Amino acid sequence: MLNVEDFRKLQGEVTEWRRYLHQNPELDYRVHNTARFVTEKLASFGINHIETGIAETGIVALIQGEGGDGPTIGLRADMDALPIVEASNKPWSSKMPGKMHACGHDGHTAMLLGAAKYLATTRNFKGTVALIFQPAEEGALGGLRMVQEGIMDRFSVSQVFGMHNEPGIEVGEFAICDGPILAALDEFDLVVKGKGGHAAAPHETIDPVVIAAQVIVGLQTLVSRSTDPLEALVLSVTMLKGAEAFNIIPDQVEIAGTVRTLVPSLRDFAERQILACAQGIARGYGADVELRYRRHDPVTFNHTAETNLAIKAAGSLVGTGSVNDRVKPQMGSEDFAYMLEARPGAFIFLGNGATASLHNPAYDFNDEALPYGIGYWVHLVESVLAP
Repeated sequence: MLNVEDFRKLQGEVTEWRRYLHQNPELDYRVHNTARFVTEKLASFGINHIETGIAETGIVALIQGEGGDGPTIGLRADMDALPIVEASNKPWSSKMPGKMHACGHDGHTAMLLGAAKYLATTRNFKGTVALIFQPAEEGALGGLRMVQEGIMDRFSVSQVFGMHNEPGIEVGEFAICDGPILAALDEFDLVVKGKGGHAAAPHETIDPVVIAAQVIVGLQTLVSRSTDPLEALVLSVTMLKGAEAFNIIPDQVEIAGTVRTLVPSLRDFAERQILACAQGIARGYGADVELRYRRHDPVTFNHTAETNLAIKAAGSLVGTGSVNDRVKPQMGSEDFAYMLEARPGAFIFLGNGATASLHNPAYDFNDEALPYGIGYWVHLVESVLAP
């Protein structure tokens, strides 16, 4: 049985890849250098079937096992970075001003490359592994585009698996649960329309700033007083824009934010009630509102059979005591959810240790976690596609 030490042999090389990617972050679909780096590495492993240009810069590579015919399973890693100024002070910090790998996608890409090198050498499985390298996970729906461009049918993928590092979970540990593991994400823009004027004469205006403040407070009751406390709903107002000068009461104020839910019916509730709540408050002051509500990632939903396969693979690598198979769902979101809507699969958390939180300027992927991520992918393939 393979253990972590078998994969530590790859750690030095994979660490070099990871740190190179960390120094050269790219955003959304513009991951051209990253995609080129990935493609060159895959080719150097002797992988012949590599398709590029999916969802602009996405890649799917196929490794055939030596155990005969069998199904195809997909393993997915995301490649894009975030528009954040890095503050980790690492020797391998970002060389790209205003861009950094603050979510560990450099580690995800490096680990899947490490697993690809191992699997391309051993091929101790039947069927096919589809290595999915995805652009634009951070809000630009690269996962959805890859699905829409037909990767599941084109490559005959029957099951799909994802993995994400998680600060706060010890290196060498995994966490997963059956059913919802990450929330759906929606965004809203709410415009409060009043009547502007001079700040010295507020009585001549319908002040949308004051009304917007009341709306923001009122929206919090959708969570505290209108939602079952056992059903998760997180509504966050994150943007507020009014006049451009201190002595002007504007005609309108723009409010924006996010809604995160684990129950599909709460998405309908939130869209309906945000408008009703804001309208009621605004019209009481003689103003009105306009709502634009956009649905993004659905709930990341782990399928039971595939969740059990993931638990088994992680447990065979680190022992069952190091796999939390009933982790509480988180209210973050993932566009891997679209792949899980297209095919049954599972999404697992990999321990990243006591690092800064995701999307923090001081964050850095923990290279000690690399052998565990590589080992998980290999154990998963060799157990799901056992000859």
